[in-house]
Amino acid sequence: MFYLFLTKRFRFSGLVSLLITNIIVLIVLSAINFLASTALAEITRVEDIRIGLRDNSTRFVIDLNKKVSPNIFGLEDPYRIVIDLPQVEFFIPQNREKISGGHIKGLRYGFFTPGNGRLVIDLRGPIKVKNNFMIPPQDSKKWRLVFDFISTTREEFIETMGPRQRHIRDEYSHSKNLRKKINKRLPVIAIDAGHGGVDPGAIGVSGVNEKNLVLDYVKELDRQLRATNRIKTVLIRDDDTFVSLRNRMAKARGMNADLFLSLHANAHKDNTVRGFSAYTLSEKASDVEAQQLANKENKSDVIGGLNLGPYSDEVQNILIDFAQAKTNELSIIFARDILLKEASKSIILLKRPWRSAGFTVLKAPDVPSILIELGYITNKEEKNLLNNSEYKRKLCAVMKRAILKYFDLHFSKIKTP
Repeated sequence: MFYLFLTKRFRFSGLVSLLITNIIVLIVLSAINFLASTALAEITRVEDIRIGLRDNSTRFVIDLNKKVSPNIFGLEDPYRIVIDLPQVEFFIPQNREKISGGHIKGLRYGFFTPGNGRLVIDLRGPIKVKNNFMIPPQDSKKWRLVFDFISTTREEFIETMGPRQRHIRDEYSHSKNLRKKINKRLPVIAIDAGHGGVDPGAIGVSGVNEKNLVLDYVKELDRQLRATNRIKTVLIRDDDTFVSLRNRMAKARGMNADLFLSLHANAHKDNTVRGFSAYTLSEKASDVEAQQLANKENKSDVIGGLNLGPYSDEVQNILIDFAQAKTNELSIIFARDILLKEASKSIILLKRPWRSAGFTVLKAPDVPSILIELGYITNKEEKNLLNNSEYKRKLCAVMKRAILKYFDLHFSKIKTP
């Protein structure tokens, strides 16, 4: 009898415990959902964009869930309007990327710095902003940020829409602090994922974006190199953020990098073209195709909405400093004699896989720098390979072996005792 009493009691206790546990789980899940919905509600969401034409004016409208304080400026050659929005997320329908009309030829959007959105509007000619205002929510409509563009002269465009480049100086002002964390006893490699943020790079088969693909490769290469415990790695970008070409170079130099690799994926009008390749710096391009690629890659800052004017003296100085032939010699040794030789054992190479041209991102005077094209995403077979996890590990292992071999042979020549 006593045994039966205990059995029933324990069964009852078990049911109570289970009930209490379920209640606690429900409370926790409700709290998580509440916090998540609250956090989502606090995010400023860019939900749509529209163009309206009226007389000689072009109206550009941005739909948001909250009021914002935009920063707008213009850039010439080519004519662009840049709209920076602080602390936003983009939820714009995908088909809006092809929007155009009136003074607007096209647009791009993405993250310029973490959490800060940028819209770059390509213009058909110089304009001025006739009106700029926000309309509060009405009925079912949300906050609307409105710009009215009208034609103007080049002189007035430059005078009234001049850029305010304060974020360029801030973007890597923290590099001096980061520099202290680098162990000087190990070689340092800076790995750059090409493009990013507002600049998608090449668009391949099935709409694959270069910026996303190469970031995945950078992270895998970083993982493999860190696992060796023989190299310190620095990622120029580790998320979908825009970084100017010169800030990529500046960050590598600021971190005392001994080698700089910029990873890209190529595109070609001939979809049969495929193969891995490497590029080094030369003010005289090795061939027309290499020069065309350099011209495309060097437009990244234009795509991102940057004014290149303030850098003219710096670029000239860097080109002069690059007379230090040893740096370029080491770049060629890595690309031609080590990397491509290692890749040829297991990877399909582009015809004439080592080429050279005037890539802005390779112009650091004291850091051997190489631009790597992983393959052609306009070739369906190679695009599928590049998206394959096993192939990614394989290709990154090739690059890792080449990097280790390079530092085994040349690190003492870079870091003098």
